[in-house]
Amino acid sequence: MTFQQTETLRAGPDERGHFGAFGGRFVPETLMPLILELEFAYAEARTDPAFQNEMASYLTNYIGRPSPLYFAERMTEHLKGAKIYFKRDELNHTGAHKVNNVLGQIMIARRMGKKRIIAETGAGMHGVATATLCARFGLECIVYMGSVDVERQEANVLRMKMLGADVRAVDSGSRTLKDAMNEALRDWVTNVENTFYCIGTVAGPHPYPVMVRDFQCIIGRETRDQMMQSEGRLPNSLIACIGGGSNAIGLFHPFLDETQVLMYGVEAAGHGLNSGLHAASLAAGRPGILHGNRTYLLMDGDGQIEDVHSISAGLDYPGVGPEHAWLNSVGRVKYLSATDEEAICALQLCARLEGIIPALEPAHAIAKAIELAPKMPNDHLMVINLCGRGDKDLANIVSYLGGSKR
Repeated sequence: MTFQQTETLRAGPDERGHFGAFGGRFVPETLMPLILELEFAYAEARTDPAFQNEMASYLTNYIGRPSPLYFAERMTEHLKGAKIYFKRDELNHTGAHKVNNVLGQIMIARRMGKKRIIAETGAGMHGVATATLCARFGLECIVYMGSVDVERQEANVLRMKMLGADVRAVDSGSRTLKDAMNEALRDWVTNVENTFYCIGTVAGPHPYPVMVRDFQCIIGRETRDQMMQSEGRLPNSLIACIGGGSNAIGLFHPFLDETQVLMYGVEAAGHGLNSGLHAASLAAGRPGILHGNRTYLLMDGDGQIEDVHSISAGLDYPGVGPEHAWLNSVGRVKYLSATDEEAICALQLCARLEGIIPALEPAHAIAKAIELAPKMPNDHLMVINLCGRGDKDLANIVSYLGGSKR
């Protein structure tokens, strides 16, 4: 579809949480009062100068923002095309973009008087961020994590436990992110009075997709200001990995109405789109309802959610945030995919050229930049969202390179 802008793309969702045909809130009746309470609390907080000032202080003095916009000189020279910049959100406290959103949600939880925080995590970075902020504010923290991810993200499990979190391994289903989110939702339904569910991505029932997006938009706002300072103009293209898609929407959203800025979201193609072992919902899925919202999902012929695969635990999810589903449907963002092998090769190239080991998640974005940049002129400014660092993935990478492709 060719994108044609007729009005702002930054206004959504509507009052019921819909981005076109996607989004909404499909939750048990037990949760509706809490969802409405959360919507009201967030609406108040986003217009409260005291809340915004307190959050800005923590973003600067605790998280370490703004994160740098770094000119990747050697990668630019190697690819002989676009001028490549990294938005270095892996330099945030805890090592990823996740902490931007968690700070906001924990502040909302405190505003609502909730002292028990639950979260789901795949790669572990959202869990680490949640455990970190719960420790900072003295809150109880329970993190649900698929047992497969517990094994391949052992370092982050140890970090969460060190921070005082109760990490609960989930052995149902594929034992990955989808199943962790299922268990967290079951917990929430059972403990509605005292519990706040801190969702880590732009999925779930309204108002979560818009709330998480708003907290992550600091990435794109900083990128805009930093690029103007460095180059005197906006970037020509933006590239980010897509699981649920919070890092990508955080980068993209402040630029959505700048029609000259190209945007690329990169899904996990796993062992290949034809293999059946991937997590590319937009490339190979169809609309359905999961975890409280309507979006693109990987389903079988009977509508059952399929098991998915990615070497990256953070992209190993059978759906995508509803705003991404909408942006795909209107043609504003082009969604691509990268295989495990492409991501590993991109990670190695980045490490050896720039002295930066990215997480496996943004390595998927780098893989597509390696493909796209040589086709661009030398004055093309390309920004890749480096949304996490690779410390957590080293054991998994070594295993893969040693011949294991689980």
